[in-house]
Amino acid sequence: MYTQDELRDIASKFVIYGDFLVAVPFGSGHINDTYQLTYDQGGVRLHYTMQRINHAVFHHPEQVMENMDRVTRHLLNKIHAERIETKKRTLRLLRTYTNQPCVQDHRGNYWRAYVFVENARSYDVLENPKQAYMAAQAFGDFQCNLVDLPGPRLHETIPNFHNTPKRVEALEAAIKSDKAGRARQVRHEIDFIMKRREETEKLLKLNAEGSIPERITHNDTKVNNILIDDLTGEGICVIDLDTVMPGLALYDFGDMVRAGTSAAEEDEVNLEKVGMRFEMYEALFRGFLSSAGGFLTPAERENLPFAGKLITLETAIRFLTDYLEGDVYFKTRRPHHNLDRCRNQLKIVESIESQMNEMKKLLKQA
Repeated sequence: MYTQDELRDIASKFVIYGDFLVAVPFGSGHINDTYQLTYDQGGVRLHYTMQRINHAVFHHPEQVMENMDRVTRHLLNKIHAERIETKKRTLRLLRTYTNQPCVQDHRGNYWRAYVFVENARSYDVLENPKQAYMAAQAFGDFQCNLVDLPGPRLHETIPNFHNTPKRVEALEAAIKSDKAGRARQVRHEIDFIMKRREETEKLLKLNAEGSIPERITHNDTKVNNILIDDLTGEGICVIDLDTVMPGLALYDFGDMVRAGTSAAEEDEVNLEKVGMRFEMYEALFRGFLSSAGGFLTPAERENLPFAGKLITLETAIRFLTDYLEGDVYFKTRRPHHNLDRCRNQLKIVESIESQMNEMKKLLKQA
């Protein structure tokens, strides 16, 4: 935990005019620590966002920030070129007094700050198909606008982040070591995953064959990583850019399906509330194609229905692995929290499988 004086000192390294008033915890992310800063600027209160980059997860924070700086500058240049209102369309990083995008504090932690996007919010659970359509359209726009990013390949901020076969290998290692003594109680979950092991290689094989190209992707397209305008309902700004790096377009769509189609939050323990709502899937599908459809290959389009199943299964694997290792990666708020999350995701996998024929019919119609 950081005191107000410590947070004030860190914020003072960024070029922010006015008087620091307060910093309060903000958001519901699992990885980084986020604060909303309030400043008084000539009697007007303005807000900024400041985040501590979790370097236990992101081992090279400077690479994370180099990626983020390149991506946000590119997006902002496109917005200027198209003469679109700029204040909400992309995160705008604040610079330090030495013109850097981040600072390191006295504890060795890295921090970044950016302009707070007013009159917009994120949702942990989408409330209606319109929100789903707008969110998917915004993520599709994000991918589309980065197709022509100049310069070298982006850093892989977490290598093999969506390499599902390697996630299975990590799960097997966790089962074998059983550090927390929990493997015996999760045999059902382990068996469920291992029965689907062969499917986890499908997209990587298509990538190796050249049918599915590598792209610049967000890689963490939970619905709460898009800000939706309070007035228009439009998906306006993609946030949480730590994992923007080389990946597959289907990873982003798959994570949208995983996180955006269930009526329950991802740690809901009453599994009767959990499952893929087809109307939400259809809205995500149509919204994504409306902006990303122009550059997707035939193989990418064909595997849109499968993508949601794969990424949901992968996320379940990650939660279960962390549970077996003693809850060392994801933040937890109660005993067995990661196991609850795993079971939640496996229920969504079952629901997707039961509706796969309808998803494929929708693809043919589109």
